[in-house]
Amino acid sequence: MRLANVDGRAVLLTADDRGVDVDSASGGKFGPGLPAIYEDWKGFRSWAESADTAGAITFSRAQLGSPSPAPRQIVAVGLNYREHAAESGFAVPDRLPPVFTKFDSSLSGPDTRVMLPPGGNTDWEVELVVVIGARAAGIDATEAWDYVAGLAVGQDLSERISQLAGPAPQFSLGKSFPGFAPVGPWLVTPDSVPDKDDLELGCALDGEVVQQGRTRDLIFPVAELLSKLSETIVLYPGDLIFTGTPAGVGQGRQPQRFIKPGETLRSWIEGIGELNQTFIDSPEA
Repeated sequence: MRLANVDGRAVLLTADDRGVDVDSASGGKFGPGLPAIYEDWKGFRSWAESADTAGAITFSRAQLGSPSPAPRQIVAVGLNYREHAAESGFAVPDRLPPVFTKFDSSLSGPDTRVMLPPGGNTDWEVELVVVIGARAAGIDATEAWDYVAGLAVGQDLSERISQLAGPAPQFSLGKSFPGFAPVGPWLVTPDSVPDKDDLELGCALDGEVVQQGRTRDLIFPVAELLSKLSETIVLYPGDLIFTGTPAGVGQGRQPQRFIKPGETLRSWIEGIGELNQTFIDSPEA
């Protein structure tokens, strides 16, 4: 099943990439917004399995927003791939990897124009994003997938100068400029992807592939990661979890490479879809 945010309304996607307005199709039982759907995800899934899709309509990607537009928390994880930890100059985590937040003001839909912070070094980090579908606290890894509504593509865009400025790194601020958390293009339920624990992900800058990896190489796979997080924080329906990025970021290259005005970044995950960001250096560009 795929669920999209089309102009702020929940839309159930059909096999031919058209959509059914959930509020209309359910007679007002679910929707029109997405946050309430995550609060009753189990009930929504039950309805959606037999929903009438006869009234499906077409829409454009320009209408798409984040599949979870108002999460209570955006939790992000660093150094969750061995090769990325190495290129970043850090030891491989043997407990929980570094955890930080991306603030809500950085959240956007899948196809956007992003203004580069003046004087900064903006980098790319393609990631599998988990959307939580039920309140999770102290859960075991063996049951963690039961708390997942679905999966999406995410970019943990990162401005490295402000992120790493001392005396202590400012991960959350350096990764939370406006538009620095594009998510989408829609939510895909775990049973609808080829293998929820082994998906190819990657991104290309102006057509050049700069990252390519597989989620099977996560140091802390999704289930273990959610279990570890839930030991400390409560995860709420609609929360977004950025699970980490594979090797290939600009900061880890020799010479280093960062995004320039006018460049475009395409990010993808197998079985889910893609994001497209164009970068500008002024609001008028």
